[in-house]
Amino acid sequence: MSLDKVNEQITRCRLCPRLLKYIRKVEDNRPQRYRGHTYWTKPVPSFGDPKARLLIIGLAPAANGGNRTGRMFTGDSSGEWLMKAMFETGFANSPNSVSINDGLLLSDAYVTSIVKCAPPMNKPTNVEISNCSLFLISELKLLKSTAVVIVTLGKMAFDTYCKLNDIRGLKFKHNSVYQVDSNKTLIVSYHPSRRNTNTGTLTWPMWIQIFEKARSIIETKL
Repeated sequence: MSLDKVNEQITRCRLCPRLLKYIRKVEDNRPQRYRGHTYWTKPVPSFGDPKARLLIIGLAPAANGGNRTGRMFTGDSSGEWLMKAMFETGFANSPNSVSINDGLLLSDAYVTSIVKCAPPMNKPTNVEISNCSLFLISELKLLKSTAVVIVTLGKMAFDTYCKLNDIRGLKFKHNSVYQVDSNKTLIVSYHPSRRNTNTGTLTWPMWIQIFEKARSIIETKL
């Protein structure tokens, strides 16, 4: 098994009928600004450096972002925030993430999510999270020997990561840092959704600090 093979399995997945129906419906009701776009409308694979020391776990593709472009955190405001921060801290070659063919490359970082299809209202069911966890478990195993920092974006990602690794007693709080085993550090963050960034729940200084901290931890392990 390899990360490429896992991604092939992701794009072929048909385990969640509700999500498959929804992602096709999104294309049928696309915003005016995307009228000329052909949507991906399949489960969205993860991407990045297969030898990454930083693993970023999000919630799910955005309905008109990853579900449209075919790449996580691409073509939406959350992707803009993520890639700008990763570019400024040396994990990406560009601050922009607009399309699958934009030349964006991640260095020493891998981006995944707990659910691979855009869910209605950004709220996957427990069964849908469980179904998709099969892929996340495989990714965690394949990156186990290299990833030393895990950043979870939002409470659902935090809870799922802790559950899959049988980690108990940790609290979700932005910018919390937990040593989860002898060689892995968990950094907790709010998700860079518009709901958080537009309201000031997540400010840019709060956000960039997450990635500066990740970079610092990685550098100390060289």
